[in-house]
Amino acid sequence: MLGYVCKYAPVEIFEYMGAEMCRIEPEVTNFSQADMRMHPNVCSFAKGVLEDVLEKDYEGVILTTCCDSIRRLYDVLKEQLPDRFIYMLDTPRITKDAGIRLYENRIREMIRAYEAFSGRRFDEAGFGAFLQKKKEEEDRREADSRLSVGIAGARANPNIEKILKQHHIRAAFDLTCTGLDRKILLEPEQVMTGYVRGLLSQFPCMRMEEAANRDQLIVRYAESADGLIYHTVQFCDNYAYEYAWLKQILKRPMLLLETDYTKQSYGQILTRIEAFLESLGREPAVSADRTGGNQTMYVLGIDSGSTSTNAVILDQDRKIRAFSVVRTGAKSGLSAQKILDEVLEKAGLKREDLSRIVSTGYGRVSIPFADENVTEISCHGKGAHYFNPKVRTILDIGGQDSKAIHLNAAGEVTDFVMNDKCAAGTGRFLEMIARSLEIGIDELGPAALQSTEDIEITSMCSVFAESEVISLIAQNKEKADIAAGICRSIAGKAYSLMKRVGLEPEFMMTGGVAKNPGVVRAVEEKIGAPLYICPEPEIVGAVGAALCALEQMGR
Repeated sequence: MLGYVCKYAPVEIFEYMGAEMCRIEPEVTNFSQADMRMHPNVCSFAKGVLEDVLEKDYEGVILTTCCDSIRRLYDVLKEQLPDRFIYMLDTPRITKDAGIRLYENRIREMIRAYEAFSGRRFDEAGFGAFLQKKKEEEDRREADSRLSVGIAGARANPNIEKILKQHHIRAAFDLTCTGLDRKILLEPEQVMTGYVRGLLSQFPCMRMEEAANRDQLIVRYAESADGLIYHTVQFCDNYAYEYAWLKQILKRPMLLLETDYTKQSYGQILTRIEAFLESLGREPAVSADRTGGNQTMYVLGIDSGSTSTNAVILDQDRKIRAFSVVRTGAKSGLSAQKILDEVLEKAGLKREDLSRIVSTGYGRVSIPFADENVTEISCHGKGAHYFNPKVRTILDIGGQDSKAIHLNAAGEVTDFVMNDKCAAGTGRFLEMIARSLEIGIDELGPAALQSTEDIEITSMCSVFAESEVISLIAQNKEKADIAAGICRSIAGKAYSLMKRVGLEPEFMMTGGVAKNPGVVRAVEEKIGAPLYICPEPEIVGAVGAALCALEQMGR
């Protein structure tokens, strides 16, 4: 089995020569081998490929000169696996005739190297017949779907395509390094030249010459899809710059998705993609409802978060009949069952009185009695619009993440960003700081309001920020001043999130941290405007889930 990582790799040549080809799509849990052999700031994809190759029994790996990280990967693989076919194919930046001739010569050199390694032989005439058959198979492919989403940016994490397929969404195009569609050109009189011309005529990668018109092609492709997912890999900044440019000029909904190619990133990818699809108007199928024979209809929304599990019962007139908030335990399913019993008791209802149950939050898929699950992005948008239709920008800070959401006048999500890869600025972070200051979490916010000295917490990392707090304690600084510094630090992170979706008033803050008056004041000072906070900011997502249930019943 030969592995490869780039769409410019001549996969069909090796297939014709009898090799089993495998596009390497690493999904690892750690980078233990890579961290010993590569610099820590090397792209996480390159490190993932190294882990994958060292773990599996590849005959060899075909790499291309796409970036410095892949060059370093080649050096490490050659050193670690001297008896394998580790080949670096130097891909030209130019796609005109000169580049085609150059690449053809380099591919022929590679073929000779593989013939010497494997003992197999390459026949150009036979390869032409092989390509003809591949071309016929390609022409028979068809796809159809109610919604289509394009993918662009750095190579697509395989989970992106997997999630789209699960939701019956067609991938309209893949303009990433991966490239779903390979162009096979047939030129009977010059088989290899035609084949290489087809390779280089694929959608140009970032390293190709400007004359390849990558920018204009992205815009043209994007206009044919309902939305665009733009994928970047950690430490691959070039694509982040391209996204910023596209964001300004493209008139299509876009989702920026950054991954590190680990198995742990699946939940983050799922939440973002599902929220994006919901914003595009994908409606879930509605199962048979349960009215229980009552004239009044009741629905339940349940928000399963990392810190708290919240539930709300709405009637058919959109009035809150009961709500409850409990601490999320070790198992989200048990917390959900507990809050179901509790909120039913408060409302004076039975389980069969509920016509529909919709779950949201990170634990939404672990609630067996829910009829449907919806992302917290959509639910917070609906919940915020329910409490205050004037709200356009939402800041939600929960136990393990923070997010900013932009709404239009109809309460529909038009943009969102999430920070769920760092604990800094979340409820868990505040709990950690409160323990360091030896005060209760409920005392932290009021204490910050008593501050008399401005203290700046400079670190953006929760671990280092805690170290700063310990240093300040050693300097005998007042707890109130330290607490206020922490609140300002959180406000700074929140402000950067809100800026990315547009600081359009009015503003609302939701989540458990909205109960912290120190953080609220710091955010208001940062944005220069007041924050609307409903009487129970923790139930906004659950209210949104219940509203989704009502909408589904209406359909």
